[in-house]
Amino acid sequence: MKLTIERAALLRALNHVQSVVERRNTIPILSNVLVEAKDGALSLTATDMDIAIVERVAADVATTGATTAPAHTLYDIVRKLPDGAQVDLDATGEGDRLTLKSGRSRFTLSTLPTDDFPVMTGGDMPHAFELDAEALRALIDRTRFAISTEETRYYLNGIYLHAADGQHPMMRAVATDGHRLARVEIPLPEGAAGMPGVIVPRKTVGELRKLIEETDSGVSIALSDTKIRFAFGDAILTSKLIDGAFPDYERVIPAGNDKVMSVDCDDFAEAVDRVSTIATEKMRAVKMKLDGDQMELSASSQENGQAVEEVAIDYGRDAIEIGFNARYLLDIAGQIDGGVAEFVMSDAASPTIVRDPKDPGALYVLMPMRV
Repeated sequence: MKLTIERAALLRALNHVQSVVERRNTIPILSNVLVEAKDGALSLTATDMDIAIVERVAADVATTGATTAPAHTLYDIVRKLPDGAQVDLDATGEGDRLTLKSGRSRFTLSTLPTDDFPVMTGGDMPHAFELDAEALRALIDRTRFAISTEETRYYLNGIYLHAADGQHPMMRAVATDGHRLARVEIPLPEGAAGMPGVIVPRKTVGELRKLIEETDSGVSIALSDTKIRFAFGDAILTSKLIDGAFPDYERVIPAGNDKVMSVDCDDFAEAVDRVSTIATEKMRAVKMKLDGDQMELSASSQENGQAVEEVAIDYGRDAIEIGFNARYLLDIAGQIDGGVAEFVMSDAASPTIVRDPKDPGALYVLMPMRV
């Protein structure tokens, strides 16, 4: 294998694929990226056995062939080369070596046989549809903050993607960690009817979000009961799905809440951020005291003291005091683009709904805290 490629193009592709590779591996080949040169392109493949990513990039191929090289080392080398450099990759010599040359720099990397590199096949994926990149970004960004990091509740360690029946068929993305829930929906894409409900793992969600950051084209999605594949531009991401049943989230979305409070989202978020400076890192509790057109936000701790700030609101019901985790409030406020956040409450012990009046497809549920 012998080729020449622009440093910027190689760096961009390596940046995508190397992040799939775990820093610590008991299986040596999983620390490597598969490097293949043919048909005027360089193909890079990385996997951790749960996710596989393949990315193609144009290159001047002198000799076709393939090898594997340490993913993070190769990425770090290319990252440190000067802008505008040309990179020569050569694995045609004797021994298990890959030579990288650029300007006055020369590196020789150890390689492993390509036959050892695991192939993660998608298998039969009967459900296929297209999603606009912007719509997929919105589904991810507005739900992933609520993904659980508690490994024992593995079925909550991802985004639940499914088709929802109703007056208008919708595709829903749902995430929850038991303290808050995010549910976002978009019109059901053509071809997605009848798809099984699937849980896309947290790591896959993160890798996918990085990949679609740089594309405006459509994303082709194919899935089965066990795997999902995202294809766009020159990259294909294939992932196993979480094997578990997502809980019946509809049961935790309250239907009888009758106290509606509207507040300027930016003013509210800034005030929460300020008063929570006093709260202890462990609790992060902020109390909201609603009365008429005024909300009093407060936080206190034995170590730091007390903070109080008033925020103008639109509220016409009975006075209520309710507490929330400040970080959870800020996470949800960060997803609201409409300028106004709408809180729909019942009492201090019941779940609260938070909505963006300008985005009927997004809904958030927050469990209160005792303060």
